[in-house]
Amino acid sequence: MLGAGANALLASSYLFYLEAQGVAGWSSAAKKAVFFSMSREEVMQKPGLGFDFVQRFSGASGDFAVLAIQGRLSVNAEGGKTLEPQIYNAYLKMKTGLADFWIGHNKPKFGLSDVLDNHATLLQPLSMMGFGFDRDWGAGVERDTAWGSAGLSLTTGSGMALKTGGNYFLAGRISKGVLGQDNFSGGFSAALGRIYDVAGYERISETPMKFLMAGVDLTWRRDNWEHNFEVMAGSRDERGAAAVFWRTGLGLLEESRLKLEAQPVFMVMQGSAQFQFAVGATYLAHPDWTLRTMVAYDSELKDTKVLFQIYYYKGIRF
Repeated sequence: MLGAGANALLASSYLFYLEAQGVAGWSSAAKKAVFFSMSREEVMQKPGLGFDFVQRFSGASGDFAVLAIQGRLSVNAEGGKTLEPQIYNAYLKMKTGLADFWIGHNKPKFGLSDVLDNHATLLQPLSMMGFGFDRDWGAGVERDTAWGSAGLSLTTGSGMALKTGGNYFLAGRISKGVLGQDNFSGGFSAALGRIYDVAGYERISETPMKFLMAGVDLTWRRDNWEHNFEVMAGSRDERGAAAVFWRTGLGLLEESRLKLEAQPVFMVMQGSAQFQFAVGATYLAHPDWTLRTMVAYDSELKDTKVLFQIYYYKGIRF
């Protein structure tokens, strides 16, 4: 009995998931089939295989640390590099009574993307559009309270690839409201640094640029509706930049297995205005299988994409 209890405790201390996805669609600008959701350079989303591993370390008083590692091997249907290894999560988080501290590759504490789970979705937040980073290498501190949360991070400002040499990204976010309890959360973010202009693992420029930005965000749930709203303004490469983001979604069927979403985005960057509009549907066909589709228009590229995704995510016990 003692051995069985110890094995059960050990088994419950980690989570391991297998991940697989297929992505395909059509681009009106390219006039051909594409196998990515954003662009060939970006990590979101491409056909591939991967894993997601989370290890919890516990003592007599509960969890004191979490190790998270998530990686993929994605396929590039275009370009010279056919297979692209991706490290998505790779961080160690230490839990104390005062706050949680992390080091590695994680979300910077900036913007709405800090609270959105978008590692598998077709619709993406502003962090994937030049306003911050979805993941970055560095360290951070965060604390959840009864009234909301607060956090600060100092990262390299190089995104998916680790690059050092005078570059940095200092960001902080404070929020009011606990979404799971209040169905509401509003946040204020600010960031400054010298960051690289990147798309996935590729650097658009070889020298870092100045970045200064602030923003407010709001998430609100009511019945089967969820709204995510964000406004950002500041400078990027010493030129004015701003964005307005809104995502609204309606959950249908039992446990909202079907979700319909619309996402308009207006941005001003490098002296030009850009409008993007996307609509999408997500259907949980099985606990391990999710089907997604999206139609997206980009005014700068004069491109309309129609995309389909099948996503597999299954827990494995050893």
